[in-house]
Order: sequence, then structure tokens, then C-alpha cells
Amino acid sequence: MGTRLALDYGQRPRWIELPDGARVVRAPTPDAPAPSVDHLLDAALAAPIGAAPLEQQARAARRILVVVSDHTRSEPRAAMVAAVLSRIPAGAELTFAAATGTHGPTRLDWLQRELEPALPPTRAARWLNHDGGDRDSLVSLGTTRRGTPVLVNRALLDADLVVATGCIIPHYFAGYGAGCKALFPGLGGSIEIRINHAHKQEPGARAGVVDGNPCRDDLEEAAALVPGPVFLLNAVLDDDGATRAAVAGDTRLAFRAGAALCEPLYRVRAPTSRRVVVSGRLPVTGSLYQASKLVAAAAPLVAPGGTVILVAECGQGTGPVATVNEAIYAIGIKPRLPADHRVVLVSDLSPATVEQTYCEWAPSVEAALAAAGSDPPTVLPRAGSLLVEAEP
Repeated sequence: MGTRLALDYGQRPRWIELPDGARVVRAPTPDAPAPSVDHLLDAALAAPIGAAPLEQQARAARRILVVVSDHTRSEPRAAMVAAVLSRIPAGAELTFAAATGTHGPTRLDWLQRELEPALPPTRAARWLNHDGGDRDSLVSLGTTRRGTPVLVNRALLDADLVVATGCIIPHYFAGYGAGCKALFPGLGGSIEIRINHAHKQEPGARAGVVDGNPCRDDLEEAAALVPGPVFLLNAVLDDDGATRAAVAGDTRLAFRAGAALCEPLYRVRAPTSRRVVVSGRLPVTGSLYQASKLVAAAAPLVAPGGTVILVAECGQGTGPVATVNEAIYAIGIKPRLPADHRVVLVSDLSPATVEQTYCEWAPSVEAALAAAGSDPPTVLPRAGSLLVEAEP
């Protein structure tokens, strides 16, 4: 007798029937309720790591740039912004910048509505919707030792103080999200970002790896070229999206402290299989462009000849097909998988649409499992955030 399981899928869950022997692998989320996010952020700002307090730095700044993540990240933005504003003089010229990286301009109206509770009505602010493809908005800061040209939005140079916010969760080739990523790639040129991202095919560019990660090392060198002071505020999220910790201060030192707190929230071990099912929550399952990172996360568990069954609604489509097939799959995912693997997509997309991508189409998870052999399947319901190790 099999087991019914609700997978995160998109706007609604997707129920599937699993055969006997299926293994469901989830992050070790703590049983204790998460502390108050406001308390965690205030405590982090009260004890910055490797930097002077934010309020001290803000007193010397006339123009302050606060960088927030775009709509593809689910984060407690309003809480972070409120904590920052409580330490910034009311007379400072304030600009909010959406760190969009290669995603293109974000839904700025959506972002403004989300942050509205954190902004007093009397507090004026400018809004910057970064577009990495707008070459006229970019300035050059030089080139990293690995050869990445560093072009960033000129707003980073116009500010007297930059406050970089974000949330630390595992990232499939940069080790973890957040840290310097708010600056570069967040406010970088799209061409230059892709030059950096080519390092994701190197062995050290893996989830959970910070030091010795060629992609992360290059990003941190790029961000260090920003000439003015930068102050970091990062939350650490668990797999349910709750804030479990927060760090503030220097972009390298505080980030590493946060990554160390994040690691035990996501580390899992499981046996390999020739049938691996992966899914995740919105916004990651909104498009194949984003959902592909679920495949990368599960790669250590895919046995030779194995099939990865990607379960994602993809209500926003595939994303740019050439980018998905080459920059994401061929460079970043394929090298991690066995040479004779298959990737099957269960989504709301038509067979003709899926045919254009690196995936094969299937009408259901059950049909994909039936065509993929008889190994006990391994199911990762929220694969994108896991730090996966294969059991010996």
C-alpha cells in the first residue's frame, strides 16, 4: 500500500501517490517556536560583528542606500527595513534599491506595498528598480583576479552608506544566499554576473561551501570594490521560512557567522536512488528558470542511470529558454549529475513547451516514477534549501 503526499507545487499543493519504501527527506527544522524576528534583528544590530554600529555610521552619512531582495525571494523585508530605519537619522536622504541581479526589473509596486508598514508616512524615500541590462546605469569598479569585470549600479557609488539586507539560506553554487550578493550580483551588470556564474561548474561551487568556493570568493572580491562603507543585516531562515537568527556588521565576517548558524538547519543525509523526486514552494516553482535549482540540490542523491522528477507548476513559464538550457542546466546542473541521467518535468506547461527545454515532459509524478525503474524513490519536498549528503 502506497502513501499519499502533498508536495509544494505552486498556487496549490499537488497530491501524489508514493510506492512502498519511498523515503521522504526534509530539513531538520527545530521543534521550538521561532523567536520574535524583531527581537532577533534588534539584538543583531546591537552587537554588530566586525563593524561599528549602524547608528554610528549613519550619523556621518547624508545619503543612505538600503538594498532589499527582489520578488523572487520570500523574506521578512518589512521587519529588516523597520529595524534599519530605527537606527537611521530622519533627515538622511533614503533610497531603496531592489537587488534584481539577472532577473530583470522587479514588481516595484509589489515591493512598495510590502515595505509600506515599515515606512512612516513622513519618511520620504526614492525607489530604484535595478536593471542589470541597462548599461547606462552601470559604472565600472575594476576586475577581479578571476577576470570578472565588476559593473554595478551607480547608486552604490552615490551613497555615503550602503545597508545590505537579505536572508541566509543554502544556495546551490554560491554556498548560501545573502551577504555580499546584495551588491554583486544584486546590483551588478547582467553580462558580468554571468561571467562570475560560469564558476558554478567548478567543484567547490556547491551549496553549503563558503571558503574555497570560487563563485563566492569572486563575488566577495567584486563587492569589496565598492568604495564606500557597507553595513550588513541578514536574517537566517529555517525551511518553513521562519527567522531563527540574525547577524549584522561586516559583509564577510557577519555573513560567515550567519552561515554557521544556518548550516545545521538544512544538513541532511539520504541513500542514493535512480528515482529522485524534487519540489519546492513559490516563488521557486514559479518558472523553470527558478525551479532548476531544485535539481541541482538533489544531485548528490542521483544514482547512475537515475531520473530526477522535477515537480513545479511553472505558472510563469520556462523563463528565457536559451538561458535555462545553457547557463543554468548545461553549465550549472549537468556537471553535477551522472552522465546517463534524465530530468523529467511535471508541471502545468504543455508538452510542446517542455520539449524546448532540457527536461522531458510527464503528465504526473506517478507516470514518471513508473518509467524510471524500481528503486525505492527518494522524495525531497523542499529540495532547494537542503544541504544534501549521500549516505555511504
